[in-house]
Amino acid sequence: MTLFFTNARLIDPESGTDSPGTLSVVDGVISAVNPASPPQNATVIDCRGKCLAPGLVDWGVHVGEPGARHKESFRTAGAAAAAGGVTTFITRADTNPAVDTPETLDFLRRRASTEAVVNIHHMAALTRNRAGREMAEIGFLLDAGAVAFSDGDLVTRDAKILGRCMTYARSLGALIVGHPQEPGLSAGAAVTTGKFASLRGLPGVSPMAERMGFDRDMALVEMTGARYHADQITCARTLPALARAKRNGLDVTAGVSIHHLTLNEFDVGDYRTFFKVTPPLRAEDDRIAVIQAVAEGLIDVIGSMHTPQDEESKRLPFEEAAPGAVGLETLLPAAMRLFHAGHLTLPQLWRAMALNPAKRLGLPCGRLSAQAPADLVLFDPDAPFVLDRFGLRSKSKNTPFDGTRMEGKVLATYVAGQPVYQREAA
Repeated sequence: MTLFFTNARLIDPESGTDSPGTLSVVDGVISAVNPASPPQNATVIDCRGKCLAPGLVDWGVHVGEPGARHKESFRTAGAAAAAGGVTTFITRADTNPAVDTPETLDFLRRRASTEAVVNIHHMAALTRNRAGREMAEIGFLLDAGAVAFSDGDLVTRDAKILGRCMTYARSLGALIVGHPQEPGLSAGAAVTTGKFASLRGLPGVSPMAERMGFDRDMALVEMTGARYHADQITCARTLPALARAKRNGLDVTAGVSIHHLTLNEFDVGDYRTFFKVTPPLRAEDDRIAVIQAVAEGLIDVIGSMHTPQDEESKRLPFEEAAPGAVGLETLLPAAMRLFHAGHLTLPQLWRAMALNPAKRLGLPCGRLSAQAPADLVLFDPDAPFVLDRFGLRSKSKNTPFDGTRMEGKVLATYVAGQPVYQREAA
């Protein structure tokens, strides 16, 4: 299919520009940006001044296959991603069983390729069954297509085992994704410590647990020379350590979830379990500090940390409720909150939500340049709506934004130049 997008507002995260322009697509790749004339026999798409940007690359998505398909399948996750402007997402290894063998990974790759309409890549477990006792088959999993290795929120307590994993990963050039938390301090926590936690009588965890976990991991990275990505940095106290690690030349990047950028600890309110996430929502000062870190490029990646939970898992007392929130379909409109508040420009947002995750994982997407895949999202950053969680395409509906007034609608999503989602006219 040959396409010619005209009258578009191009959001280019590589050049950092937000400007009017045109774009042509031939055989699934971008053939030219602002070409002198459209390609022959092209289908002309009038963007009517709306934003055309690289499709989002969402790093850290949980899909319930295998083990919890009733919460999310590749088909429903793919549909939610397409409706949210996400053209590529990377799954976590926290399935049941965990993705710790090439056979399990091969099963996931085949399921994803046949069920989903967007591109899906997979992380594999760092240790067997994510138990932190024995290294997984990193070499075989890398050959089978794993893009990174992580035990998710099951932090490896034994520094010697983690150091061995890092050393072996370093020899293969594999990327390790850590979850910076001191597991003893964070065990059983439901919120961040402070006056709010005390007034609500909820068990809390100090922000220092994140800082301590990150410092431990950085010492091991310095010792082994491993490539490392922190999945979520959410506290101001961790930022100087992250800056120091980068300044010292360690191969380190960091991410943050959209929920930690747009919500704070008070949103929990009267024990609203849809706001229970891991790590817990932080103080407003932490939220503002982390937004500034994204603007400066200190934090590299913004993701949804999509974690579907069914009603039975959430309709429980706050301490007992399962943590997590869906986010594939709400990532873009939630990010528009940061844009409309003046915190981040659209190129800055797309740098963190598309370009940087693609670069870190060695993927060709996430950019508006000739010969890049034509994975694109057309959206209106100003279109208002009230979110109804029952309209979400995910199987699970556990979004903290239910009933919230939001701005930013995806109008169309393209994968390799093929439309995989188009919003119906109102």
